[in-house]
Order: sequence, then C-alpha cells, then structure tokens
Amino acid sequence: MTRLTLLLCALGLVCPPAAAVARAPTATPPPDTTPASVTPSSAAPPVRYEIRFPNAAHHEADVSVTFSGLGSAPLELQMSRSSPGRYALHEFAKNAYGLAAAGPDGGALPVEKVTPSRWRVSRHGASVTVRYTLFGDHADGTYPGIDRTHAHLDMPAVFLYARGLEDRPIEVTFRLPEGSGWKVGTQLAPTSDPQRFTAPDLQYFMDSPTELSDFDERAWREPSGDTAYTIRLFVHQRCSKEDLDRYESMVKRIVREAKAVFGELAPYDYGTYTFLAGYLPWVHGDGMEHRNSTFLTSTRPLADSADAVRNLGALAHEFFHSWNMERIRDRAIEPFDFSRVDMSGLLWFGEGFTQYYGQVVMERAGFTARKDYLASLARTLDYVIDSPGRRFRGPIGMSRYSPFVDAARWVDRTNAPNTFISYYSYGAVLALGLDLELRTRYHLTLDDYMRAMWKRYGLTGTPYTLDGLRATLGRVTGDTAFARRFFAEDIEDSHLPDFAALLGRAGLLLRPAHPDRATLGSARLEPGDGGVRVGSGTLIGSPLYTAGVDMGDVIHEIDGHRTMSSQDIHEVIASHSPGDSVTLVYAARDGRHRARVALTADPAREIVPFEEARRPVTDTMRRLRESWLGSEVSGGS
Repeated sequence: MTRLTLLLCALGLVCPPAAAVARAPTATPPPDTTPASVTPSSAAPPVRYEIRFPNAAHHEADVSVTFSGLGSAPLELQMSRSSPGRYALHEFAKNAYGLAAAGPDGGALPVEKVTPSRWRVSRHGASVTVRYTLFGDHADGTYPGIDRTHAHLDMPAVFLYARGLEDRPIEVTFRLPEGSGWKVGTQLAPTSDPQRFTAPDLQYFMDSPTELSDFDERAWREPSGDTAYTIRLFVHQRCSKEDLDRYESMVKRIVREAKAVFGELAPYDYGTYTFLAGYLPWVHGDGMEHRNSTFLTSTRPLADSADAVRNLGALAHEFFHSWNMERIRDRAIEPFDFSRVDMSGLLWFGEGFTQYYGQVVMERAGFTARKDYLASLARTLDYVIDSPGRRFRGPIGMSRYSPFVDAARWVDRTNAPNTFISYYSYGAVLALGLDLELRTRYHLTLDDYMRAMWKRYGLTGTPYTLDGLRATLGRVTGDTAFARRFFAEDIEDSHLPDFAALLGRAGLLLRPAHPDRATLGSARLEPGDGGVRVGSGTLIGSPLYTAGVDMGDVIHEIDGHRTMSSQDIHEVIASHSPGDSVTLVYAARDGRHRARVALTADPAREIVPFEEARRPVTDTMRRLRESWLGSEVSGGS
C-alpha cells in the first residue's frame, strides 16, 4: 500500500493538444515485440470511452461510454469499488451522478439502480451509450483530481464498466480543453489520433492511470540484457529545467540500483516504463504502482534538494513494485476484482519486502546517509518488536487486516494501536532478518531469493502462494528445514529473528538508545479540560495502560504536581528513573481516579557501528556491511 511515481506510458507517448500536430512516439518497438499480455483477448467490438472537461473549474468531467454488439440480456453497469494496489473499499460511485443511457438513435433508455455501485439497463438494442458526470478533487494514487491545471485520472475511480464485457478491447478518447496545453501521459497504447488510446481489456485499462496536463518530460534508454527499455519521467510541477535535470539524474540512479537486485528490468509492455509525478501544492502525498508506470504525488517541490530526495523515496518503493507485486503476484489478488475487496495474506512480502528494498535502494544509490538509514531501521524495529499486536496476529493476519486500514475510512474508533502492525513495517523487518541470515549462514543474499521468485513467478506470469514462497526459499538455500522453520515461526506464527545477533555480524550494535530514561509509555498528550488530555490509545503493558488511563482521559496531577501541558509531565518524569513509582490523578468518563504506577525504561533502540561503540570490528564484518548496503551498480551509482 502504497508506492512508485512512474506512470505506465507504455506505448502511449505524450500527446499534444488537439490543435497541435501529433508527434510520433519516441520509443515504440517493432510490433512483434508487443507481449502477449497486452494482446486483445476478444474479437468483439471495443468498448469506447470519451471524457471531456467543460467544468474543470469545479472539478467535474463528462464521461460517456458506448457498448456495442450487445445481445438481449440486461446490460449490468458497475462502478468500481476498489482499485489496483489498494486493498480496501473506496466506493467510487459516490462521485458519479446524472447517469443516463440512450440507444443508437439517441432515445432514452430506462436505467434501474440495483446497488449503490450498480445500474441495470434491461431493455436495449445492440448498442447503448451511457453518460454521467464525474467529480474528482483528491489527486493521489487512488482518487482523481480535476481542475484547470490538470486531470489526474485513476481509471477505476473515473470509468464504469459492464459486467460480462471485461475481456473486450477498449478505446478511450481524452478530449483535452482547447488552449490548455495539456498532453496525455499514460501506459495505454496510442493511435493515429493523439487523443485516442487503446487497451486490450478491462484489467489493463483499469491499471493504466493517466495524467492530462502541461507536464515536463524526460526520457532515456536503459539497457537490460540484450535489449533496452525507454524510461520516461513526466513531472507536473512548476520547476526549472535545472531542477528537472537534477531529478532525472537521481531517478536514473534509483532505476539502476533496483535493476541490479533482479539483474534486469522487467519486460515492460511496449518497451516503456513511465513515472507520472505530480509535485503540486494541491495534491495529496501518495504513490501507486502499476504494471508499466506509477503515480507519484507530493506537495514537496523539486527545487528544494532535500525535498527532491524525500520524493525519491516513494519513487524507489513504487519502482521496485514493477517486479514485486506487478509481476511477482499473489494468487489471492490475481486477477483483480473491482467489485469487492481484494484481500491478501501475503502483503508482508509484496508490500513489506518492497518497503525494505525501497530504503535499501536509496542507501545503495547514495541518497541516504548511513547514520540516517540505521536510525530509520531502529525506529521500524522499535515499532514491530514492541507492538502488542504480535500477540493477536502474525504477518499473515496483519496482511489480511488490510481492508480496514489501507486508505480505508471509518468513524468508529478501533483498537489498532494494540492489535495491528503495518504489514509494510512487519514485512520490512522480516526482510532485514532474512537478508542478514542468508548472508551469514549461506553466503547468499535476499537479492538471490528475489531473483529466484522473479524467474519462477514473475517471468512466467504464474501467481505465487505461501507454499511457493516457502519452497523457493528452500531451493535457494538448499535447506528445506530452514525454510520450513522460518515460515512456521516468523510468518505463520509471530516470532521474530534475533536482530541484535544478526546486525552484530555486520559490525552493528543494536542497543537501548536511552536506557536510563523513564517513561509513562508512548501516547499523544495535549492540553485540554484543565489538564493534559490523552489524545491517542495507550499501549498494553505501558504504565499509562496499567494505570487504567485511556484515550480521552485528562491527567490533572503527577506526583502532586499540577499538569497543564505535556511539558509539565515530562519534567516530572525526567526527575525519575526506570522502576520508580509515581502517582497519577486523572479524570475518566466515570469520574476522578488516583493510581500509583511504576515507570518503565524508554524502549527506543539505536543501531550504531561497532567502531562508534568502541567494539572490535573484523574485516568480515566490514565486508558484510558493505556488500549489504553498498552500491550494486558496476562502478558505483
């Protein structure tokens, strides 16, 4: 969840506005290189979409779709309820209105509302055209954003489809506003009409996000084995040529370090991969991977070099997905079902291992200072190791919880702080542990495991299962007993690797960051109601939880000191040591309470090189550390 910022403009190169002369694609391979995966699967008439923007100032688009070659059965229309790369319901029908259907003569046809996301046209002829208005003002990896500067289109949130016609080829025409200067960025295949594009079927169409704007563009040919692919960078932002040139050079380094993990690029359809990036004040930060492209959105400008690097972190994650998730795919989400939640128990691998590699690639490419990388790693370990959630679910259970947390919305409070661990973080620390275990026990790396998964599942298009993940690890190591034990204990149960021992083999010390610092536990404290309000849930086992303090309660005193701010509490705690007891006076729903609680030691960890801790470091440790975090690209990045 979450994700890469390159849009799959596979064959569909950028197209100029309607009034301009069409340009030929800069890197279209010969027709016989088009992979079978994008060959139309049906000889039936195509579904034809058209989208216009007469009211972009108010975030509206006019959408029409024509279904031809119909039989006598009712036409079942469906607005997507979910979107590729997401694992929760989003109910996109809420922003589609004014829906009407007409026959080929323009005569109105009766439309029945069947469910909140479905309509039925029972009586019709061989052709039906459906029109509706679409509202969109939340540009990110899942939702559309329409205004006078651009139309940022995630297809499932924009275009309804007909159930039973999913295998038909698709044509879509983007009617660009006259004088807007907009171009079309998409992985869809272009035609002789610069505003019309095609897809082989609904799956490909819905997985093809599209950016319509006056974006800037860069492209280069990236070698991979005996061939080369065109990598395109489309950026919608008010930035200078120099800013974009600098960012392009940064993206190239990320692409090459990620490619080194697998030894080759993924076989991008039409020979092209596209990053679609919108770095604008009015978008919502996100990233979303797709087969040959990614959507990236951020409010951080490229003109600031530090912000550019932060934007690059999401790009690295999403680009890694072009192998892991887009082609190495879990059987539970293949094919994607747009009418329901697509639940997977293996997101700890698809998302979590990608999270690990996104950060490693940034480190290998030289965009993260070693100290900062280790600090980030320590924070992730803190979160996973100390979470009470592991007593309720392991990584498979956390992955299956995704429909409730993956950009999902709810109004009732949950106990997620005590029962849930992000499968991104959980999977990332499992990847760390497995990587170091492979390096020290078998003189292998996690890269070797990912390459094996790529060859067995990614290149063959065969979805994997839990058994497949386990069997591949056994084949790579030649040790099926180790693979069975790792999956039984760390994946199917909720044990964790011995990170201190594993990091120690790389000459890195995992230790308490503040062993003498006392704490009441991690909870958000804010002023309120004559005291300090607890603004978040308290964690099981923490002093606050043990004292009976919960979200919404107000702490009025600690050890006889009146509290009006979080600083008041911190000053009292700072005068104590772990194990000391303090008295809390707080107000809850049932009245005022007094509790005596023992303070615990600050659980935060840090990872420091043995050199910094004045411990002896061997050449073996140094070699392991550099082979793990050093550049994999020949000659450096």
